Amino acid sequence: MNDPLRLALARVRGADPLRLEVGPEALAVTTFDGTVVERKVPLPYRWLRGFAEVQAICSAFDPRAQLAAVDAARFLRTLPKAERGVLWVLPSARSLRVTSRPASGAVGLSGTHRLKELLPLLRFGGQLTVYGPGGATGTRPAASAWQLDLPGMRLTLALSPEVARGFSGEGAVLTALAEDTVLDDAETVGALLDFQGRIDLDALAETSGLSRERVRAALTQLGTAGRVGYDIAEAAFFHRELPYDALRAIKDNPRLAAARSLVDVGAVNRTGNLCTVRAGSFSYQVRFDGDRASCTCRWWAEYAGGRGPCTHILAAALDPATHPQENRTI
Repeated sequence: MNDPLRLALARVRGADPLRLEVGPEALAVTTFDGTVVERKVPLPYRWLRGFAEVQAICSAFDPRAQLAAVDAARFLRTLPKAERGVLWVLPSARSLRVTSRPASGAVGLSGTHRLKELLPLLRFGGQLTVYGPGGATGTRPAASAWQLDLPGMRLTLALSPEVARGFSGEGAVLTALAEDTVLDDAETVGALLDFQGRIDLDALAETSGLSRERVRAALTQLGTAGRVGYDIAEAAFFHRELPYDALRAIKDNPRLAAARSLVDVGAVNRTGNLCTVRAGSFSYQVRFDGDRASCTCRWWAEYAGGRGPCTHILAAALDPATHPQENRTI
C-alpha cells in the first residue's frame, strides 16, 4: 500500500462509509474524500523466499511468555528507542525483562523499534504472546514472533534475527527442499489439500501413504510455492493458493542451486562419515555425525548452521552415490 491509500484509510471514522472493490489488477477504495486506486505490482521472488523461510522458522517456535494488554503496553514503552544491537527478553513476573546476554528461556530481540507498531493496537485490549525457538538458547541472534490477540482478530509480527538481515537468506527450508522425493511428495500432498484452516500432519500422512517427515518436507515445498502457510497460534499449517512458480523459487535459491551444480560435476567424494567437496580450486571437508553435519568452509565457521546448511553440506546430502539415504538428515 502506498501513502495515498494509507492516508485515505486513516481518515475513515467509525460511522463513515467505506467501499472496497477488489479486482484482478487493482484495489479501489472509496471514501468521503474520493476514490484511491492501488495497482497490482509484481511480487519480488526474494519476498517469496522470505515467506517460505518465515513459516519454516516459526514452525519450530514455542510460546515463551504471555502478557495482558496493559502489561504489554507498559513493557513496550520502556524499550530503548535507539538501536542497541541484539538484545534478549526473559519472562519476569507479569512482564518481560531485557538483557544483553542470552539465558535459558530467553527470546531474541533485535531492533526494539520494530515492536513499536504493536503499541497503538494494545488500547483495544487482548494479550501479547511471545514465541521463540524451542530447546536451549544459543548465543547467536535468533528470530522471534510477537502475536497480539485482539477481539475478532490476531496480528503476528515476526522479527528477523537482525534489523539489516531479512528472512529470505536464512536457509531454514534448504534441508527439506534438498530431499530427492520432495517434488513428487509435494504433488501427492498438494492433491489432497482442500483449503483446510488447519492441516493435520498425521491424517495427511495416513492418507498419502508417506511418513510424517516426508509430509512435512512436502508442506515446506508447497509453502515455497505459496500453497501452504503456517499459523503459529494454532501450531499448524493451513492451505492457501498464491500465484507463485514453485520451481522458479527453488532455482532462485543460490545455495541449493550451487549444491546441485557441484553434484552434477561429480565434486563430492565420500569416505565413511567424511565427504570431500571440491569447489573451484578449494576442497572442503563435510563430516556427518548421526543427524548432525559440519563443514570446514568459511560460511560454516561464521554461522555454524544458524542460517541453514552451507552449499557443501547440501551437496554431500544431495549426492546419492556418496551419502546413503538413512544418513541424509542435516
